[in-house]
Amino acid sequence: MIAKLKIGVAGLGRAFSLMVAPFTQDPRVQLVGGADPRPEARSKFEADFGAKAFASVEELAAQPGVDVVYVATPHQFHAAHARLAAAAGKHVLVEKPMALTLDECREMIAASRSAGVQLIVGHSHSFDAPVLRARELVESGRYGRIRMVTALNFTDFLYRPRRPEELDTARGGGVLFNQAAHQVDIVRLLAGSPVVSVNAATGSWDATRPTEGAYSCQLRFRDGVFATLVYSGYAHFDSDELAGWVGEMGTKKAPSAYGAARRTLRGDELSLKNARNYGGPAFTAPAKQEAHPHFGEVIVSCERADLRPLPTGVMIYADGEQRLEPLPPPGVPRVEVIDELCDAIANGRVPRHGGESAMATLEVCLAMLRSAREGREIAL
Repeated sequence: MIAKLKIGVAGLGRAFSLMVAPFTQDPRVQLVGGADPRPEARSKFEADFGAKAFASVEELAAQPGVDVVYVATPHQFHAAHARLAAAAGKHVLVEKPMALTLDECREMIAASRSAGVQLIVGHSHSFDAPVLRARELVESGRYGRIRMVTALNFTDFLYRPRRPEELDTARGGGVLFNQAAHQVDIVRLLAGSPVVSVNAATGSWDATRPTEGAYSCQLRFRDGVFATLVYSGYAHFDSDELAGWVGEMGTKKAPSAYGAARRTLRGDELSLKNARNYGGPAFTAPAKQEAHPHFGEVIVSCERADLRPLPTGVMIYADGEQRLEPLPPPGVPRVEVIDELCDAIANGRVPRHGGESAMATLEVCLAMLRSAREGREIAL
């Protein structure tokens, strides 16, 4: 066993607010520092956790009491901040997407190897327990070989308050960087084989949100498995309806709130985002998680069964029966992230969501953009 891992957080925004529960409820880790340019976020962090918050990531990384830097800054800063943390001898947990280019990914991997530290990328929904259990069922062979994966998600993503760069594809905005990383991670884990080709179309249908808000894509894998990915963030149909109105983070949703995302965008969008962010006057902590998180519908087609990860477990549609293999509700939200982090650092085990895996996911996301732009299948 190792001593409790001391975590410093770079970026006290929404991603951090969703990781507060595992960081504070899991006895294996401890929050010891934060960094954010917003003074209101730093003040709240120090009041909430009794730990020092700094105005820069450089100051945080220089602290001798920090074992791991959790990089949750905006996408365009992931590579620089991960390299900075590694150079300071800190293990790195970086939010998805890993970076914006493959060269940045390679630099992050090289920096972590040179420093002898672990690099883990997440949280993506491929960490979710029902997805991991579905992969175990595939690996067991009891339902024959995996043949196909279907993934579908319809959300209000594009109409949540955004900074300007979040609506600019060139700066890491839009659903291909933000949301495809989840779906691609999930289907890559389930398929268990490298992606060899990508054929995609994207949609950008609202001039006031000038980036991709939807995509449809087919992936082909080396061993013959293929996957279909569909996503829309245009705030019309909500696929959480198919999950019994359990939302993405495992909390209950009210169908009567339909249209709320678009209604909130009236006025100064950046001010609204800052107000709702950690430390802002309108910030509210995430609701208590009642079930496992999910990322829309996922159906894994094997030769003798379809497997469907759900917020409550894995539904199995076999030749002669259909049944739910239940999973108990998570005691600590996103505990799988802490499991992988501790296992990598304590036991030196290669993390499932390490740099090479995250780079492969980004390669697919970039190929989706290129395929849609050029109107053709892209070989990887």
